Order: sequence, then C-alpha cells, then structure tokens
Amino acid sequence: MEEIFVCPECGSENVEVIRERGRELTLRCNDCDHVWHVTLPKLIKVPLIVSKHEVSFKTFAELPAGEEIEIGDIVETEDDEVRVTGIELEGEKRATKAKVEEVKTLWGESLTYPKVIKVSIYTSGGVTQSFRAKVPRNEEFAVGEVIEVGGYTFRIERIRTERGAIKHGSAVADEINTIMGHHIPRAKARRSLEVYRGYRKEAQ
Repeated sequence: MEEIFVCPECGSENVEVIRERGRELTLRCNDCDHVWHVTLPKLIKVPLIVSKHEVSFKTFAELPAGEEIEIGDIVETEDDEVRVTGIELEGEKRATKAKVEEVKTLWGESLTYPKVIKVSIYTSGGVTQSFRAKVPRNEEFAVGEVIEVGGYTFRIERIRTERGAIKHGSAVADEINTIMGHHIPRAKARRSLEVYRGYRKEAQ
C-alpha cells in the first residue's frame, strides 16, 4: 500500500519524498514548501491464510511493528485485500486482537473474490431447493424483492446476516450468509443470480 503523507503545516497531501535513507524520509510540501523528516515503522511479515470460499491460500502481510491488529481489520497483500477473520498466537491460542509482534498466523477472507451466499427456496411440494450464488460484495438485497436463481423465481422473505436474521429492510451481500423465500411460479424476477460452481471450476 502506498504511503500517503500530509503536510503538518498546511494539511496538503501534495507531498513528495526528496530524500530516502532506509526508513528515514525527508519530505517536502509542494504547496507551502515546508520540509520535514519522518521515520517509517519497521514492517513485519506475518503469515496469512486467505480464504476464497472453500479454498485457502498461504501468503503473508507486511504490518507495522508496534501496532495492534484485530478481527475485522483489512490488510493488504501483493495482489489482494483481506478481512481478518482469525488471529492465532503462539501455542495455538486464539485472540480477537493482538500486537503485530505477537501474531503467529492471521486468517482472512479475500475481498476481491465475489461473495458466495446460500439461497434456500421453499416449494409448494414441501421440498427446499438450495443453491449457492456468486454476487458482487456491494450488491444489495431487500426483503420482498423477487429474484430468480437456478430456474426458480422466489420472493425474499428473510435474510440471514452475520449479525442475525432480518425480516424487514435490506443488507449488502458482503454481510449476508443466506437469503430465503417461497417459490413463485411464473412471477417476473427483478434480477437473476449466477449459480456458484465451486472455486476450481470458476478458475478454469
């Protein structure tokens, strides 16, 4: 991640590095000509296991020494943004937050990979049709909305999120686990969802 510097005199971000010596930088503001020095924090390579739904990959994140990291934080790798979902310390201990130096392994969910949500559709015959749908993480779903997936049209009656189930209102896909509703034959759907085929098939 590229470092963004702010001039301490005028608050401008129009700043350039005029000298670099290891972690020691000399900066100049192009708006007010103020010159100052900063010392970048030491970066620690922390092992990171990134989940792309059912498949996980080993990589690492470079994090500033002395800072604290907690579940829900977003870290960057060379080619991904990852939300931290687990923190492991020495002795296989789990924590909700810890100093970077104390972390043995981080676990996280890729934010560049589409969200995969479960879809449960209740039919008149008492059979539940279940699908997994691949959707953009910022896509919104509302209770009462009519949707088609896998050839079944249904009205959303309940949305199960990470914070609990909702029967009114809406939620974005990034926080949704499951959407549920009854099959409505011959109804006109507002949109169709793409059935998720599994990571290996999607990557082909």
